[in-house]
Amino acid sequence: VQLQASGGGLVQPGGSLRLSCAASGDSLDVSARGWFRQAPGKVREAVSCIDGRDGTTTYADSVKGRFTISGDNSRNIVYLQMNNLKPEDTAVYYCAEPYPTCGGVINAWGQGTQVTVSS
Repeated sequence: VQLQASGGGLVQPGGSLRLSCAASGDSLDVSARGWFRQAPGKVREAVSCIDGRDGTTTYADSVKGRFTISGDNSRNIVYLQMNNLKPEDTAVYYCAEPYPTCGGVINAWGQGTQVTVSS
């Protein structure tokens, strides 16, 4: 599978962004997709994940209530809607395919997209 992330940018605190992860290869119908992020000097962390087979979602505590992950199985795209963004959300965001489901071994990584939250 090949993953292509997009949608990052510069936004003020309290603002919103929507990230997209388009996939070629494995269908979301039979797989999971996750979002991770890595801030400068920090380890990469899991942000959210969706299992395309049943729609089960997971979120890091730091983004619960602000971020929403969703999937369009027909287009094989996963979105991450990010609302009420905070400066600490600044990071490079990566989409990935965990196997066999969320929390599993990462089977493929997409390239990152930079999200910067600053006034």
